[in-house]
Amino acid sequence: MYKVGVIGAGSLGTALAQTVAENVDVVYLHLRREELAKSINETRFNDEYYPNTQLKENIIATTDLNDLEECEIIFLSIPSSAFRTTLESMKSIVNEDTILVTTAKGIEYPSLKTMGNLIEEYYDDSFVALSGPNFASEIMLNLPTVSNISSRNMENSKKVKKVLTTKQFKVKILDDVIGLEICGVIKNINAIANGICEGMDINENARYGVLTKGFNDTIKIIKSIGGEESTVTEYCGFGDLVLTSTSLESRNHTLGMLYGQRIIVDEKASGIVFEGKNSIRAIKDICERNDIESVIVDFVYDVIINRVPPQLAFRTLWKNIEK
Repeated sequence: MYKVGVIGAGSLGTALAQTVAENVDVVYLHLRREELAKSINETRFNDEYYPNTQLKENIIATTDLNDLEECEIIFLSIPSSAFRTTLESMKSIVNEDTILVTTAKGIEYPSLKTMGNLIEEYYDDSFVALSGPNFASEIMLNLPTVSNISSRNMENSKKVKKVLTTKQFKVKILDDVIGLEICGVIKNINAIANGICEGMDINENARYGVLTKGFNDTIKIIKSIGGEESTVTEYCGFGDLVLTSTSLESRNHTLGMLYGQRIIVDEKASGIVFEGKNSIRAIKDICERNDIESVIVDFVYDVIINRVPPQLAFRTLWKNIEK
């Protein structure tokens, strides 16, 4: 019996469980709250995220990590802020044959470690990373979606591709773990940058100039840390950057719009700002360590971290976008 685990019953974790359930015997969907787990198992609905979409019968919600002990693949669909503590709690259930898949598009600060780097700390480097232009709500509705995965172990990539691939969900394997993971972080900064511009009602010629500059800056940053330029042209690069920079469903784009309108979000009430700030600080540090100049990173850093008025920050950006 082929078993797969998904840790995290949020929007993406639930959607991935629904997708993988087409290809395996059992999917264990791990979450923290007993009440919600019981509700999912009894009603077949995750009312907190998808109250109108019935879950497949072979998805079993659980609060006990031990239920995942026999899973051949475990997807980690949790926020980057919870990644390290989750890895620590998993020690008793992960064996040398378990394939761990990270879906988190984040980076630990100030260590600058990706989620894959954290997995390496606790286990080994044969994990698989997944990233692409993937809104969870569309995956859950079984709409056409494509994503990239990458691993230092090609066999693991092939196994993960097999359990993920359906008629609607397509997967392409890349040989660039570093580039794939960091693309998922930098795209958040581009999304915030374009959101700020939209919130300020900047004209479209300028906004798409900013988007293009952000794409080119992404290439420079990825190459500086040992990633491949070609990765930035993939689904996890160009596709995800454009999706999150232009869609009103993107949380980071929305965050940028609020800042562009001079609306400061309550950080305690929203995890979006916290994650966004970590991404901005981390990529700013990476740029400084590698002597990379990025006017887009500087623009977002000025608005979000230094609280420079967006109009003033944009004037600096536009002055330096091409010299």
